[in-house]
Amino acid sequence: MGVFKNRLSSYLAPGRTPEAKAAAEYRKTRFISPAEIPVFPDSPEVNEKGSSSSRSGSGESPRLTQTTDLEKAAAAVTETKKVAPSIAESRPDSQLFPSGDFRNNGADELRDIRCDVMVNWLYQQQMEMLWTAGAADEGVVLKKARGNYTCCPPDIMDEPFGFFKSIEMLNVRSAMTVNTRVIKLFLHNNDKAFVPLKGGLRLQVLPDMTYLPRCQKHQFSAFIADRGILVVWDDEPKQLLNRAENIEKALMAMIWNEGESESEDGDDENKEKKESEETIEEVASEDGEDDGKPKKKKLNYTPRRPILLQPSMTALTLFATTIAIGSGYRSIAVEIANDGNWTRLLFVLAAPAQVWLGLFFFQACVGNLAQLFGPISQMNTNSKYYSGVPPKRLTQESGPLPHVTIQMPVYKEGLGPVIEPTIHSMKAAMSTYEMQGGSANIFINDDGIQLVSEEEARARQDFYDEHNIGWTSRPRHDPSGKHGAPFLRRGKFKKASNMNYGMWVSTRVEDKLKALERHDEWTQEDESAAYKECLKEVIEEDEGRTWADGNIRMGDYILIIDSDTRVPKDCIIDAISEMETSPEVAILQQASGVMNVTDSFFERGITFFTNLVYTQIRFAVASGDVAPFVGHNAFLRWEAIQNITYDCKDDHKEKWWSEATVSEDFDMALRLQSAGYLVRLGGYTNGGFEEGVSLTVYDELARWEKYAFGCNELIFFPIAEWGKNGVFTQLFIDFLHSKIPFPSKCTIMAYIGTYYALGSAWLLTLANYFMIGWMNGHLDHYYLDSFKAYFAIVVVFTILGNTSLGILRYRIEEQGFFEALWGNFKWAPMLTVFLGGISLHVSEALLSHMLGFEMGWGSTAKEAVDSTFFEEVPKIVKQFKFTLTFCFGCVVVMLVCAFALPPLWQIHTFIAVYPLIAIVMGHLLLPIVLNPNLMLFTF
Repeated sequence: MGVFKNRLSSYLAPGRTPEAKAAAEYRKTRFISPAEIPVFPDSPEVNEKGSSSSRSGSGESPRLTQTTDLEKAAAAVTETKKVAPSIAESRPDSQLFPSGDFRNNGADELRDIRCDVMVNWLYQQQMEMLWTAGAADEGVVLKKARGNYTCCPPDIMDEPFGFFKSIEMLNVRSAMTVNTRVIKLFLHNNDKAFVPLKGGLRLQVLPDMTYLPRCQKHQFSAFIADRGILVVWDDEPKQLLNRAENIEKALMAMIWNEGESESEDGDDENKEKKESEETIEEVASEDGEDDGKPKKKKLNYTPRRPILLQPSMTALTLFATTIAIGSGYRSIAVEIANDGNWTRLLFVLAAPAQVWLGLFFFQACVGNLAQLFGPISQMNTNSKYYSGVPPKRLTQESGPLPHVTIQMPVYKEGLGPVIEPTIHSMKAAMSTYEMQGGSANIFINDDGIQLVSEEEARARQDFYDEHNIGWTSRPRHDPSGKHGAPFLRRGKFKKASNMNYGMWVSTRVEDKLKALERHDEWTQEDESAAYKECLKEVIEEDEGRTWADGNIRMGDYILIIDSDTRVPKDCIIDAISEMETSPEVAILQQASGVMNVTDSFFERGITFFTNLVYTQIRFAVASGDVAPFVGHNAFLRWEAIQNITYDCKDDHKEKWWSEATVSEDFDMALRLQSAGYLVRLGGYTNGGFEEGVSLTVYDELARWEKYAFGCNELIFFPIAEWGKNGVFTQLFIDFLHSKIPFPSKCTIMAYIGTYYALGSAWLLTLANYFMIGWMNGHLDHYYLDSFKAYFAIVVVFTILGNTSLGILRYRIEEQGFFEALWGNFKWAPMLTVFLGGISLHVSEALLSHMLGFEMGWGSTAKEAVDSTFFEEVPKIVKQFKFTLTFCFGCVVVMLVCAFALPPLWQIHTFIAVYPLIAIVMGHLLLPIVLNPNLMLFTF
């Protein structure tokens, strides 16, 4: 390394001083950014000596030099300021800006002007940074529109196989060449297909410029070996400079920092090297054969041990439930002994329902105590169902890394506010993975592109094309055939059928590719041409019903995300390393955080509740519970999914996701676990995976209704089908007989039981009002009144639950002690109102499925919509009319029973009145106080 330093220093020394002085002098002058530069189309100076050239333009412009047209434009700024008043006075009424101002042009002309200015500005920066030697085919290329590029200097457009043509084929937004002595020296001493960087990253090295269109696009850079230069590209033109500068710094840091480490921290480096060697040895073992091609090494597999804390807590939960039920039976026995009334034994028939509804309550009691006093080390270790620390990473030395497909179903979400930021987040993760030696593609199942306007559909297609995104789209839901051939988008919640359709198109293309005979000289160009032809054939077979473009092939693993997701930049390699070394894992669910898009109190409250749920899930799974699959932010093994496909009886197509239930994620997890696979939770990303939450109370209620409907759908057939199909669904029977451990089955049943407990709350409270009000003291002691139940819920969930959660977060060092407690209790009033006001809505969903009524839900809103007070009031009245009717009806009943009835029939008992008042107030306040648009009183 010291020899390399000396060579680098001697290489940089000659000629360095004059250039450095020139650069220092040049930096003293003020440089004008594109936002400050006006361009006047009518100006002869600009028209006659344009500084850039576009592929669609007709003129050629001279190469930009140190005295540039941008400086002339800057001088024009001063002249404009001098005459600004006269221009303003002479401005025609039809123009917003003065005559001659470029901003009066049309949108296309304005875009072209901005792009020309930007490409010149970037080239100016390129020269200022001494990143060009003035050689041929060096400069900047910028995309104006689909198939329309501009460049500076303009003569690079004439190179037949040069930089401009390669960028056109690569289809990126902006690109720049970087020619420095450091880069030339690195490439001069490099004989590999990559240049190593720190952190296990590497940048690709291409033999010449003609290889650029087929490079790993998401590395966003490539070295060109024959010319000794670097090419960088980016979706945001202004980021080109940062990207190039960061790469140059990374190259220097790798050299000098490693040298310092050798001299100053030799022991630490040797230790790190030893650990690295152990990692490679443990993760992979060599194949015996070596034919010159990359071989995938055999990975050592050691099954992880299970953690038995959660089974122990489940045993305590069942014990506490048995004690509670047993205390009621004791009361029955005492009363029978006193009066001999054996009809009380009929209370035993209620035991299954009581156990089911109360199981979650006792589970919460035990879990809260475990969080307060139990061990927590399991949250930072790896076990059968949980990963608390990242795995040992695979490298290219262990063989080619698997290909990953990022699958994202979308509907009518906004392209700019929702889809585009998600894609940029995905591309950052893909870039890191490709620089680590892997490959990835994005596969979008767009269910809205055939429904939106032609302009919006074209914008989506252009966006997908620019970002190298593969996508599919199916026809609109049209059972009657009003818009052509009839087509059904099956399922109450269309996400599953949307993904099935996209995967169906992908597998058909794959089948055609498998049928091809490939000769010995088959190249990547041949494979690409064959793929395009197969995709074209599939589209033609569907007679225009299917829209598709780009790379829609499925990789070894699928990262499934929602349209409003953010992921860590360095997340793929850890997940792939874990799944490659754990072949029994079919789903690696990532513990998620929350991405906020507004600052409304409701969204922040739901954010708190979502984080609460994920913390509880992490604790339970780390303690030994089976990990849940929530349908997004999860890595899926494509081979495992192919092993559990089923033939749909409706259209006789092979499918993967269940279209017969709104809980397609639970169905997928159950079928995989029944086939012997595992679902594991990754808890080491520290909330780096982010998901959007409900922005309005309407969406959050719809989400709870959908979950309640799905829970009933999982267990029971509609009552009308009991005679033909029985009471319980085959899916529920399969669940009971599955390989899922018994403690986890109890946990799942406890979770499902919460929806029935919530749904029955209003009915039981109303019945309690009359029973306690008219028969208090005459009821059997087996009966537990609503006030006692309400008090127990407040103690266990509101007080003990928030306290234990705060202490748990303090113990695992997520938050400070007082910060955690205050954060929990701060949101207690909001959650009290919300959970106290959803009983009717949950029961509506449960009864709708049980009685055979249809319910439908659209996709959750991803964008905030401003609304006024007068818009919200009629919306509330319309959507909550039955709830409001029930509430006002209860108020009237309580007033009548308190004052209008005869004294013996009046109800004034506090323990009878208070629970019903709490239910009524919760339902009344829910759509009002939890509605930010209403509470802001905007007009």
